Amino acid sequence: MKILHDVDWGKAEEEALDLFVSLIRLRTVNAPDVEIREVDAASLLAERFRAAGLEPTVLESAPGRGNVVVRVFGDGTGGDPILLSGHLDVVPADRATWKQDPFAAEVHDGWLWGRGTIDMLNMVAMSAVVTLLLARKGARLKRDLIFAGVADEEAGCEQGSLWLARNHPDLVRSEYAISEIGGFTLHSGGKRFYPVQVAEKGICWLTLTARGTPGHGSLPNKDNPIPKLARAAARLAEKRLPVHVTPVVEGQVRTLAEHNKAPNSWVLRGLLNPLLCDHLLDHVFPEPNLAATFDAALHNTANPTMLRAGQKVNQVPAEASLQVDGRLLPGQTADDFVREVRAVVGDDIEIHVDRSMEATQTSWDDPMQHRIREVLGRHDPDGIMVRTMIPGFTDAKAWSSIGAKCWGFSPVKLPEGVAFSAMFHGNDERIPVEGFRWGLRALADLVDGLVAG
Repeated sequence: MKILHDVDWGKAEEEALDLFVSLIRLRTVNAPDVEIREVDAASLLAERFRAAGLEPTVLESAPGRGNVVVRVFGDGTGGDPILLSGHLDVVPADRATWKQDPFAAEVHDGWLWGRGTIDMLNMVAMSAVVTLLLARKGARLKRDLIFAGVADEEAGCEQGSLWLARNHPDLVRSEYAISEIGGFTLHSGGKRFYPVQVAEKGICWLTLTARGTPGHGSLPNKDNPIPKLARAAARLAEKRLPVHVTPVVEGQVRTLAEHNKAPNSWVLRGLLNPLLCDHLLDHVFPEPNLAATFDAALHNTANPTMLRAGQKVNQVPAEASLQVDGRLLPGQTADDFVREVRAVVGDDIEIHVDRSMEATQTSWDDPMQHRIREVLGRHDPDGIMVRTMIPGFTDAKAWSSIGAKCWGFSPVKLPEGVAFSAMFHGNDERIPVEGFRWGLRALADLVDGLVAG
């Protein structure tokens, strides 16, 4: 029998909503021009855990950069620990561009508005409350349950999950890590799909440098490095890198095609053909909102993001530099990526790798797949589970480095016409209150089954 079979769900949902609202209002913005204080959120969570008789640990990787870890102990007969993970920082939000105050955490027309409602204070609140519910029951778990609320995911994880994995691995080591991004409703072809993340792209951040002959700005200069670099940037923006079909994306596409009618099913399957893929994405793909997602899932990407050149308007500089945000598919290395970029920008541009991290990938052929499928079947019998890979990075990079199998399952039920991806880092981020309540129950169902045996 599951441990949470007789929980008062109305009361649990209100507790989760209260915590969720409190977290949003703390304004844990991660940006260069503000004082970053995830420690406020870590301390708030620690207070809730202590009130339930748990012994949380709050660790600051730097002043204000707080992480909180707590463990509900089990007897180990059901396996190694389960880690519930969520990051406490959020990206900035400009009140002038929002319909509602992004940090007021107010409900309007059934939606809770606020920065972090989707990315990912919803998962923090749900995971914390699931941990509290299990702790209060006092039942003997079959394995340890760990909750980790971490700093700095929005800027690369260095002060959060990566710091914990390097400096306190025993606090967070687990068999499975459950975090973002997955478990949300994706409407396609009149059906409800639930993507579950089992892979995320790696990063390869580059600096491209063009060199030339300096001189006076009043004189034409054919060896000006700025036009050289501008041409390279334009080529990167205009030309895709080669198609690479990875197993996770092939599985995702085939599942979507299986549950779509022709001609959409034919178009989806055509994405797996390198000769057809780019043409279909540009001219035929049935759902333009998903085209960009599949574009990123089928190619390494190189996005020019920062330009630097010159010190005076009347002086041609000796060099110009361009920073490029590169994202790598599973199986691709930094060397592979540099070769693909080189083929686009030419031999006269210097390329330097500033930082690289390999892609993260978990096998789909794992008992966790069946656990999540069963949970989704109970909470939305008509929903269709589909594996997915995200183009960005998450704390999975850190947890996988210490042996965890990482699954993105941060469930929320969304109505038709709402794009989950549009909420990420965008204006008017919000979550349906009933969808959040649904997500709490679905997550609790999964975790309860994992720790009850």
